[in-house]
Parts: sequence; structure tokens; C-alpha cells
Amino acid sequence: MRLAELSERSGVSTATIKYYLREGLLPPGRQVNATTAEYDEEHLRRLRLVRAMIQVGRVPVAKVREVLGHVDDDSLPRTIRLGAALWALPQVPEPDEEDEYVQAAHREVDALLDQLGWTNAKQLTTVSPAYRSLVVAVAAFRRIGYTFGTELLVPYAELMYRTATLDLDNMEAYPSQAERVEFAILGAVLNEPVLQALHRLAQEEETARRYGFE
Repeated sequence: MRLAELSERSGVSTATIKYYLREGLLPPGRQVNATTAEYDEEHLRRLRLVRAMIQVGRVPVAKVREVLGHVDDDSLPRTIRLGAALWALPQVPEPDEEDEYVQAAHREVDALLDQLGWTNAKQLTTVSPAYRSLVVAVAAFRRIGYTFGTELLVPYAELMYRTATLDLDNMEAYPSQAERVEFAILGAVLNEPVLQALHRLAQEEETARRYGFE
């Protein structure tokens, strides 16, 4: 397909597509002549991914380029490739390791991983943004006087493990490695807001069941 058709099918303007091409977010098309290139379904799929990351996920262009660089790196094993792409997404600020609440949160989260038997996650604690995010959140609870300890975290973690299993099951339904990693990225950018919304709706439903509307 030519650029105009790619624009029509994706809903993205030709000017924006050209910008994505210049920024390296979209691979070049097959050059037909000096002024014309052809694009295929892979370009369309990648364009939709880029658009979702930027428009819905609010991921900066530079971060999108970094994430897609990992998506396209065939030299990386599957786990590392997926992890590197996800870790490249915007993350929470680094925790202050001198803070007493952060130190206590580290102990709490490490105890949680031990109790769950998540040995692989435990090996990644020095590099995993998700680990740091959890530490920051637990520290924040402690700082304002609430303890979100292992006893409370375990059932939540078990629910999230079931969610992660569903994520990977759905991801593995796609035929190519690139599609699988792209699906995982979309999951991180789009599915997390879905899960958050479902969580809040469930809270609203259960609150109304318990206490009514008075």
C-alpha cells in the first residue's frame, strides 16, 4: 500500500506518519522510485502500536523509540527482550535508599517474594522497575502511618499472578515473536488502565453491596 492508503487505514495523517518515519518509530517502506515507497501490514500494525503508546499511554517519543528498539532486537532471548522493552517504559522515580521507610519497604517486599516463592523475581530486584515501584508504594503507606505488610500483600500478589498468566496465555496466541512482544507492550500501556478501572468498578460494586447508597 502507498502512504495515502496507510494513512487512511490507520487513521493517522500522512504528516504524522512521515514524522514517525523520520524519528525511527516506523521502519522505512519498500522504495518503488525516488519519491514513492510501499508499505505492508507490518507497517500498519507497528503504526497502530506507536499511536497507542503515544496517544493513549502518553509515552514520550524518545521512550517509544527505545522500547521499539528492544522489540526489534532479535539477538535477545525472549525473557530479556520482553523485560528490556517493558523496563524502557516510563517508571516511578528511584527510591531514596537512605530513607528509613524505603529501607523498611525493601524488607517487606523481599519477605513477600520469599513467601510467594518468586525466586526469579527475587533475582531481578536490583534492575526491575516493578520491584522499585512496589517499594516506593509500600514506603508511602508506611510514611503516612499505614502498614501494607506481607499478610495484606500476599492475596493481592496471588491475584496478579493469575492475571500475568492470562497475559502470557493471550500473548502466546500470536504467531511471531515480534507480535508477542508488541502485545505485551500494549498490555503494559493499555491493559493496566483497564485493570485499574475494573478494580475501581469492583470497589464501587462491593461498597454499594455492603453499605448501600445511604
